[in-house]
Amino acid sequence: MSPGPPTADPRWARPAFLALLLATGVLYLCNLHASGYANSFYSAAVQAGSQSWKAFFFGSLDAANAITVDKPPAALWPMALSVRLFGLNSWAILVPEVLMGVGTVAVVHASVRRRSGHGAALLAGAVLALTPVAALMFRFNNPDALLALLMAVACYLVVRALEDGRTRWLVWAGVAVGFAFLTKTLQAFLILPALAAVYAVCAPVRPRKRFAQLALATVALVVSGGWWVAVVELWPASSRPYIGGSQNNSFLELTFGYNGLGRLNGDETGSVGGGGGPGGGGRWGETGWDRMFNDDIGGQISWLLPAALILLVAGLVLTRKAGRTDVTRAAFLVWGGSLLTTAVVFSFMAGIFHQYYTVALAPYVAAVTGMGAAALWHRRRETWAALTLAATVTATAAWGYVLLHRTPDYLPWLRWLVLVGGLTAALGLVFAGRAGRRVVLTAAGLGVAASLAGPTAYTLSTVREGHSGSIVTAGPASTGRGGGPGGGGGPQNGTPPGADGNGPSQNGGFPGGGPGQDGFGAPPGADGTTPPGGAGTTTEAPGRGPRGGGAGMGGLLGGTDVDAEARELLEAGAAGHTWAAAAVGAQNAASYQLATGEPVMAIGGFNGTDPSPTLAQFQQYVKDGRIHYFVSGGGAGAGGGGTGRGGGSGTGAASRITAWVQSHFTHVTAGSVTFYDLTRPTSDS
Repeated sequence: MSPGPPTADPRWARPAFLALLLATGVLYLCNLHASGYANSFYSAAVQAGSQSWKAFFFGSLDAANAITVDKPPAALWPMALSVRLFGLNSWAILVPEVLMGVGTVAVVHASVRRRSGHGAALLAGAVLALTPVAALMFRFNNPDALLALLMAVACYLVVRALEDGRTRWLVWAGVAVGFAFLTKTLQAFLILPALAAVYAVCAPVRPRKRFAQLALATVALVVSGGWWVAVVELWPASSRPYIGGSQNNSFLELTFGYNGLGRLNGDETGSVGGGGGPGGGGRWGETGWDRMFNDDIGGQISWLLPAALILLVAGLVLTRKAGRTDVTRAAFLVWGGSLLTTAVVFSFMAGIFHQYYTVALAPYVAAVTGMGAAALWHRRRETWAALTLAATVTATAAWGYVLLHRTPDYLPWLRWLVLVGGLTAALGLVFAGRAGRRVVLTAAGLGVAASLAGPTAYTLSTVREGHSGSIVTAGPASTGRGGGPGGGGGPQNGTPPGADGNGPSQNGGFPGGGPGQDGFGAPPGADGTTPPGGAGTTTEAPGRGPRGGGAGMGGLLGGTDVDAEARELLEAGAAGHTWAAAAVGAQNAASYQLATGEPVMAIGGFNGTDPSPTLAQFQQYVKDGRIHYFVSGGGAGAGGGGTGRGGGSGTGAASRITAWVQSHFTHVTAGSVTFYDLTRPTSDS
């Protein structure tokens, strides 16, 4: 059985912990401005929330509250408050995400320290901070950063509850999961079975009290996650924004359909092809037990995944004879169970899946690695423990070599250094029970260095580059990964975005196909080209710009460059109108809104196929003088009749609006973009 928490902190513990947090913060802050507005879809919603408390509450894309993002708004709230305080700029949007990353490292460190000591906690914190996908998403404005933090908090609180059986810890864990639901809906519930089962079996209180506590925690979860849902569902639809991503203006429909069960079985409205069955290929990549290790995902998260799995088994073997309430074993079950359930769901879900989702695994991998390594180190004089440590380092080094070999042009010497260093360290650890202290410590240090060298290099490459658009990946640009399975963004050409009010440059295609900010696809038949006259065609001076989903598919996947003439046109005509302009697709609208600071209506939501507004509603807005300009081109919903999102009521709505505008209003050109002045009908209208 591995040791419990130390009775007294060594003198170096607090300075080392503070140094870990400081180093994490400095690392994540480096070059942060290079990502500009990052995902302009969410940045536009943050901007709207900083201007309107109603938009803040609902998570609206614009301050005039036409339509919301397709997620609940909790992840937007910290950023919107920051922008209210510091103004709209890249740092105000992204620094809250960095703080979430530092906070997640602190939570994992605190949990591991309580059961396995300070050394294990420092190792766990370093593993988390240097995971490439963590360095990516804790510097980006998607909801996943807050989700990862809240999931780590929930695990920490459950372990605290398992220590003393106090109800308050379990109730607070329910609150954390509830707010995680308000961050990314049902993904927050992936770890609930593991947490509930471990507490039901291992809590140090009588069975009746255990289940009463679990019931109270469930109530706390429902209240903390359900209050916002209740308000939205009860609020009159006529006086709130349309629920983006839904077909019936219902958040519950969005939650249990497109953003819920559809993600598991691939039958979600709006998807353009699931992943197929186990081992099958599809729009979102191959599914199966090895998905977390494949070419698309492996370099994001799996560097220490083999080690975590080996160490999880080792930890459970070490505690196999412990009593039912042994907290060390329970901690392994909490963090390890969360790791396994999340990884299994990610591996086999047939619906929309992106590489960056795997940041959810990073805290679990880190915690299990730290606890397991400490448990074996404590027993290193036993032959089996020394051999297991050596096997763990060997597996990690070998897998690091494989991952680095997948990018042969990137630091080709590093993979050999990792392999040779890891094997040398493993050899030293084999004799850990008989070798001198200096030899053993040297072998252990070399093993840690070899294990972390690969992810550290990928993390540094991630930090050096800006990332923008809908689909982003960690690691060196030479990997050529990006949006969809089997290919993607890579480096984009364009001017790196800044914090000057111009939308980020995100030119580039999306050969892998379809997802939007969290997985919207272009309707079948979209070829990745920009509609004639559409925005998204402006390219500034070439150079290495942000990596990620670009403005392919008519600007569906990324924002567009807004030149000075277009910005001046919209700003000059904004007075007296609710919306300075309307554009098909949220990314298209977001770019103009971020550039001008004026509300821009996103027709059809993210991919232009939500049934909002209808043609009749749009015509009434125009009649009332509420919209000044219509931006020609845009998201996939603007082109042709469209298939809509699964053939729902929104089929072709954006196309009908576009056709009506083009046939009834005068067009003007500003820069390279065509606008229609909705206050100037054509003579034959």
